Amino acid sequence: MLEVIALLAFVMALTAFLRGRNTAERLDAEIEALKAEIARLAEQRVAEPAPDLASAGPEGRTPEEEPAEGPWSQARQDARIFSDEAPDREGLEQAAREMPAVPSASGQPRVDRTESLESRIGGRWPVWVGGLALALGGYFLVQYSIDAGLLSPAVRLTLAAGFGLLLGVAGEVIRRRAMPTSADRFRNAMIPGVLTAAGAVTLFGVVYAAHGIYGFVGTGAAFVLLALISLATVGLSLLHGQALAGLGLLASLLTPLFVSSAEPSPWVLFGFLSIAWLATLAASRFRRWTVVPTLANAGLGLWGLAYVALATPFEAPPVAFALLVMIAGVGLVWPSGVERPAAASDVGAPDAAAPEGAWEGLFKPPYTAISLSAAIVATLLALLFISPAVDAAHFPVSEFVVVIAFLAAAGALRATAVYAALLATLGAIAGTWSLTALSNVLAYLDPSFAAPSPEIVVPGRTAMLTAMTLSTLFVLFGSFVLARRLAGERQFAILWAGIAAVVPNALLAMSFLMTGTFAFDLPHGLAALIGGLFLLGLVEWLYRRRAETKDADAAAGLLALGSLGLFVIGLHAWTDGLVTTLAIAFLGAGYTFATRLRSWPILPWVTVASAIVVLARIAWEPTIVGPGSLGTTPVFNALLPGYGMPALLLVASAYFLRASPDLRVRNLLQALASLFVLLTLAILVRHAMHGGVLDSSVPTLGEQAIYTLLAIGASGILMTLDGRSPSPVFRYGGMVLGVLSMLSVLSAHLAGLNPYFSGELLGSIPFFDLLFIGYLLPAVGYAGLAWYARGRRPLPYVMALAVSGAVLAFAWATLSVRRFWQGENVADWKGFLQGETYTYSVVWLVLGVLLLVAGSRFDAKSIRIASAVLVFIAVLKVFLIDMANLEGVLRALSFIGLGGVLIGIGLFYQKILSGSGGGGPGNAPAGETDTGEGARPA
Repeated sequence: MLEVIALLAFVMALTAFLRGRNTAERLDAEIEALKAEIARLAEQRVAEPAPDLASAGPEGRTPEEEPAEGPWSQARQDARIFSDEAPDREGLEQAAREMPAVPSASGQPRVDRTESLESRIGGRWPVWVGGLALALGGYFLVQYSIDAGLLSPAVRLTLAAGFGLLLGVAGEVIRRRAMPTSADRFRNAMIPGVLTAAGAVTLFGVVYAAHGIYGFVGTGAAFVLLALISLATVGLSLLHGQALAGLGLLASLLTPLFVSSAEPSPWVLFGFLSIAWLATLAASRFRRWTVVPTLANAGLGLWGLAYVALATPFEAPPVAFALLVMIAGVGLVWPSGVERPAAASDVGAPDAAAPEGAWEGLFKPPYTAISLSAAIVATLLALLFISPAVDAAHFPVSEFVVVIAFLAAAGALRATAVYAALLATLGAIAGTWSLTALSNVLAYLDPSFAAPSPEIVVPGRTAMLTAMTLSTLFVLFGSFVLARRLAGERQFAILWAGIAAVVPNALLAMSFLMTGTFAFDLPHGLAALIGGLFLLGLVEWLYRRRAETKDADAAAGLLALGSLGLFVIGLHAWTDGLVTTLAIAFLGAGYTFATRLRSWPILPWVTVASAIVVLARIAWEPTIVGPGSLGTTPVFNALLPGYGMPALLLVASAYFLRASPDLRVRNLLQALASLFVLLTLAILVRHAMHGGVLDSSVPTLGEQAIYTLLAIGASGILMTLDGRSPSPVFRYGGMVLGVLSMLSVLSAHLAGLNPYFSGELLGSIPFFDLLFIGYLLPAVGYAGLAWYARGRRPLPYVMALAVSGAVLAFAWATLSVRRFWQGENVADWKGFLQGETYTYSVVWLVLGVLLLVAGSRFDAKSIRIASAVLVFIAVLKVFLIDMANLEGVLRALSFIGLGGVLIGIGLFYQKILSGSGGGGPGNAPAGETDTGEGARPA
C-alpha cells in the first residue's frame, strides 16, 4: 500500500510540473505570433499624432486604441515577459514595456481582471498539492526502505539528503528557465518555491534523523546544520516568496526543540533566535513583507515566555538581549525605517483647524502589525521579568529598565512607532506598580481587601531609584521629540508631551506612596521639584521657539499641568496637614498671577487644577489637620485658614482675570471661588454648632437655618456681581443656590426638622427662640431676595422666592401660636386646645390681610395670590374645624371675625378697582403689569 501511495505522489508531482511546462510553451508560441502585431501597434503610435485628450476614454486612450478584453489582450500585455529576442527597431522594447503601465487619465490604478476558476484550479492547486505529494513521497520512500531493510541508515540518509538537494536545484532551474512568465500572476503558487520548500523540509528531516534517531551527528553539529538549513531557506525566500520565508522561520523556531543538550545555554538559544529573527526581518525589508516579521515577533515572544515561565531559575540577560535586538530591528530597519507619507502631517495647523484624520493617521502607521506585535512582546516579557510569579536567578530590575527604556527610545525615534511609545509608558507604570507593591493600597484603604500575596524581594530604595530613572528617561525622550518633531508632526509631539507629563507624576507618586516617608522625604521631594522646574523650562523653551513651531499651546499645556503635579508631589513629600493645603493653594494662584509675566493660555487652567487638588484633600480629610488636632474654638481654628485661604486666593485669581478673553476659565474660576466661599462658611457653622466636632450627624434646625441664610445671602451677592460684571456663573449660580435653598425649606424646615414633628425644644426666651432663626429670618431673607430679584431674574424664579418667604412666615406664625399655648415643646402628641384652635384662625386671617397690604404696596401679584390662598385656608378651617371643635362664644367669634375680614377684603378690592376705572384685565391698578411683578431696571 505504501508503494502505491509513493508512486501516486510522484505521478501527481510529475503531472503538475509537465502541465505547467506545457502551458508555458503554448503561451510562448502564441506570444511569438503576436510580436509582429505589437511592433506594428508601436510604429503606429509613433507615426500618428497624439490623440485629443478630450476624446480620450477613461483609461487615457482613444476609442481606437482601447484593447478588446480576452486572452489575446492578456497575451499582448505579457509578450515582453516571454520574449527572448530584441525587436528590430530601436526603442520598440521600451515602448512595448510601457504600454500596459500607462496610467489612466483619472489617476486611478488599473484594476486586474478577476482570476477565472480554471486559472485558480489549474495554475495554483496542482502546485501546492504537487509539493505536498513530493514531500509525502520522499517520506514514504524512506519509510518503505526502513521497513523493507533494503538500505542502511547512512545510505538512506544520504539518498534523502540528495533528494532534498535535487528538489532545491530543480526549483532553481525551473525558476530561471521556465517560470518568469507567471511570476506576477501565480506568485502565491510558484512551482520553484514549492520545490525548494519540499527540499528544505527533506533536508531538515534528514539532519534531525541523523541526530535524534541514529546519533550520527552530535548536538552541536546538528544544531549548526539545522540553523544553516533554516537560514538558507529564509535567504532563498527572497527568490521564492513570503511562504518560503515562513517555512524557514518555522524551521528556525523548531530547531531548538529538535536538538537537546545536557547543559543548555540560554545565550546560545536566544542568540540563535536573534540571528534567525534578523535574517527574517532583513528578507522582509527587501520584499516589504508584513506577515512573516509579525509571526517572527510572536515566535520570539513565545520562546521568551516559555523560558521565563518554565526555567527555574531563569536568566534574564539572554532574553533581554533578544528583546533589544528585536526593538532595534523594528525601530531602525523594518518597518519603522519607513516614514509616514508627508500628506499625513499638518505643519502649523491650529487645534481647531487640524486636518480631518490627523490623529487617526497617527494611530494607523504603515505596517502596524509588525511594530505593534514587537512592542507587545517586549512589554509583556519586561513585566514578566519582575513578576513575583516567576523565579529569577537575580531580581532583574536592570533588565526591565533597559528593555522599557529601549522601547521608549524606539517610540521617540520614529513617529511611526507610536505603539512602542504607548506600550513603553504602560510598561513603566505597571512595572513600577509591581515593584512598589501598590496593590497593597487596597488593604490600606480597607483591611477586608488584605490577602496573602507573594513577597516583593526588591528593596524600597531600588524601587525608588527605578521610578526616578524611568521618569528621567521619559522626560528626556519627550524633550527630544518636542525638539525634533513638533514643527513637522505635531500630533506625535503632543502625544509625547503628554507622556512626559504623565509618566513622572505616576511613577513618583507610586514610589512616594509605597516607599517614601510621609513626615519628610527629601529624595522624592527633590526629584519632584527638579522635574517640575524642568517641565516649566520646556514650556518656556517651546514658546521661545514659537516662530518655528507655530502652535505649541497643546504640548505646553500638558507640560505645565505635569509641572503642577510634580510640585504637588514634592509638597506632600516635604510638608503635611495645613501647610500642604495652603502651599498647594498658593502654588495654584501663582500660576494665574504669572500671566503678568508670561501669556501662556494654560496658566489659569493650572490654577483650576490646583483648586481641584485642594478639594480632593478636603474630601480626604475635612478637618485639614486631623480630628485630634482640630480645636473647639468657633471660627478661629485650623478650618479658617484651611478653607478660607484657598477661597480668598481663588477670589483674587478670578478678580485678576476679570478681563480675560477666555470666558471658560474665567467663569470656572468664579464658580470655584463661590463654591469655596460657601464651603468655608458652611464648615465653620458646622464646627461651631457641633461643639468643635465634624461628623456625619443630622444637623439641627438652627444649623440648617444658617445654611439656608447663607444660600440666600450668596444668591443675592452673586446677583449683585452679575449686575456689575455679567457672567453666566453669577447668573445661573445664584439661581441654583436659590432653588437649592427653597428645596431645603420644603424638605428640612417644614418636614424633617420641624419642631412639631421632631419634638426639639424651642428655647426659654419667647420670640427670640428657635422659631425666630429657623423660620422668621429665612422668611424675611426670601422676601428681600424676591424684591431684589424683580426685573433681574425670570418671573417664575421671583414668584417662587416670594412664595417661599410667605410659606415660612405662615409656618412661623402658626408655630408661634402653638408655643404661646403649649410652651417650649410643641410636639404633635400634646394635642390642641380650644383657645389655640381659635387663635390659629385669627392669626391666619391677620397674616392674610398683611400679605394683601404688602402685595399692594410693592405691586407684587405673587404676594397677593399667597394672601388669597392663606385667607382661603382660614375659611376652610373655620367652616370645617372650628364649627366642629369650638363651642360657645369662641365658635361665634370665629365666624364673626371671618365675616368681618372677608367684608374688609372685599371693600379694599372695590376701592382699588373703582379708583382705577374698571375691573377688567386692561384696567389693572397703576403699576400692575400683566406679569404681576413690576419691572425694575437691573
